[in-house]
Amino acid sequence: MSNFDLVVIGGGPGGYVCAIRAAQLGLKTACVESRGALGGTCLNVGCIPSKSLLNLSENFHKAKKDFNQQGIEIEGIKLNIEKMMSNKNKSIQVLTKGVEFLFKKNNVTYIKGKGVLFSKNDIVVYDNNKKNNYKAKNIVIATGSEVASLPGIDIDEKNIISSTGALSLKQVPKKLAIIGGGYIGLEMGSVWSRLGSKVTVFEYLEYITPGMDREISNEFKKILTKQGINFKMGSKVSSVKNMGDIVSINYTDIKNSKNEKDEFDKVLVSVGRKPYTEGLNLTKLGVKKDNKGRIEVNGKLQTSVKNIYAIGDVIKGPMLAHKAEEEGIAVAEILAGQAGHVNYDVIPGVIYTSPEVATVGKTEEQLKDEKRSYKVGKFPFLANSRAKVNNETDGFVKILADSKTDKVLGVHIIGPHCGNMIAEMALAMEFGASAEDIARTCHAHPTHTEAIKEAALAVDKRPIHF
Repeated sequence: MSNFDLVVIGGGPGGYVCAIRAAQLGLKTACVESRGALGGTCLNVGCIPSKSLLNLSENFHKAKKDFNQQGIEIEGIKLNIEKMMSNKNKSIQVLTKGVEFLFKKNNVTYIKGKGVLFSKNDIVVYDNNKKNNYKAKNIVIATGSEVASLPGIDIDEKNIISSTGALSLKQVPKKLAIIGGGYIGLEMGSVWSRLGSKVTVFEYLEYITPGMDREISNEFKKILTKQGINFKMGSKVSSVKNMGDIVSINYTDIKNSKNEKDEFDKVLVSVGRKPYTEGLNLTKLGVKKDNKGRIEVNGKLQTSVKNIYAIGDVIKGPMLAHKAEEEGIAVAEILAGQAGHVNYDVIPGVIYTSPEVATVGKTEEQLKDEKRSYKVGKFPFLANSRAKVNNETDGFVKILADSKTDKVLGVHIIGPHCGNMIAEMALAMEFGASAEDIARTCHAHPTHTEAIKEAALAVDKRPIHF
């Protein structure tokens, strides 16, 4: 029972999906996980719990602020944060148990403990005081990432918190500071702002969501400001001091070099994540890493050691659960002799605020850098009938297409339900669709997706409803 065709180290979205697919393809497979629950950061302290709080906080905000104007009158609405957190935790438990069930169903051996590589085929798993030895023909490293911080900032998960702490606060902070204007910080800022916190975001750059299409980024900041989130752009945080009841932030305005100070109940440090490969013995085995600590892989996701592969947050590319899943499936299929492949040009990204932000493919800035000739089609949700009757008119759809071939190169949406809408565009791009193909596709009326059709028509300057 200790010899396997494949041992996957890490039971997050990349690892558990890889293990299930490998087992489906007939490989004797085990998955090692040290957390005590499957699903990784995403399911336990990331994507899933944050979406629970985003959904619940949005419902609370609508009931408190919007419903009266729409003819739904509610008296004495109040927030029970304990119940809200309990609801979130129950969902996580159900889903982690669900992954365990999938392992049983697909005959994947689930090994609890910390996996350490002692050779290219030997793994020792430490579980409390016990240790067990396993042999594997192939190994996949899927250990994910951990929270990054800034020098001199001590995250205690009480007053100075990471995204993990932000998902489990016992009461709404009066004043919350967020260091970093990326996906995670803005999602958490939205949650606590809706629940009553006065939120301030400190960002070193002059724009939020680095790497996103700038026009979308600017619109996003405008909408979040309108919702009550305060932004300190071009601000370099020099120190964060825990004073007991309050946290003091010292920062410098980069433009005028002016030093400033502010105080908050809680400070969320959200400056990104870094690959987690600690204690795996990779250097000893000769597994190469780049200067950012990421494991280097070739086109088949193979490391410098032939039978050891790596996927997800430990390698280059966006740190997204669905990217890790695609890589996990690709590796499993490659090991089974199939042609596993990931199309990195068509990986969608979504920010689950309200409105949502969704993106796939190239940004306008990237196309300019590549000196590629392109056309732009845009359509605002203000002119979409479904969005209008639902009072969800913020935002727009933006389609970028090649000037000569009309092939869709990138799609960027800010607006209602666009996290679901982006799937249509990812599929279109996967099959090499042109803007004309999308414009000629019948979209149901009245739906938000009609904004996609209209933006595709606008690429050729012929929208109907705007």
